[in-house]
Amino acid sequence: MNNSAMHPNVRSLRAIYADLTRIGEYAADDMVLHKAERAFVRDAAAGRAVGKEAAVAHERELVRMTGGTLVMDVEHITANDHFGAVFGVLRAHRDGATLAVPFCGVWRFRGGLVTEHWENAYDVLTVEAFLSGKPRTDPVHGNED
Repeated sequence: MNNSAMHPNVRSLRAIYADLTRIGEYAADDMVLHKAERAFVRDAAAGRAVGKEAAVAHERELVRMTGGTLVMDVEHITANDHFGAVFGVLRAHRDGATLAVPFCGVWRFRGGLVTEHWENAYDVLTVEAFLSGKPRTDPVHGNED
């Protein structure tokens, strides 16, 4: 696709997924990030990062936890003025273990800025185990290429 014909929110999402720590450049000050593990925490507030700085801190922590190896291989992005969806595979390496789990990021925009983001991993428990340094020994249910 011709880059000039691309919706501006698609361009923003491409930049964010190329470097997750840049999310703050495209976020409204009051954005809310709904973490992938939100279904497994008792305190609903613990499943969210509220505010641009909290969202940036969350993304930086994810990158740090993987020793800087976190890569979001984007397969497809669609967006309009209001919403965006990104499909791909989350990949990382840690202590000799490899992670490859499909994801779908859902985004809400207002005036060209991100106001909400929902992280969705195909297998959240596998991602959580990997990030905690205790990779699951049962088969991963994601895409492992």
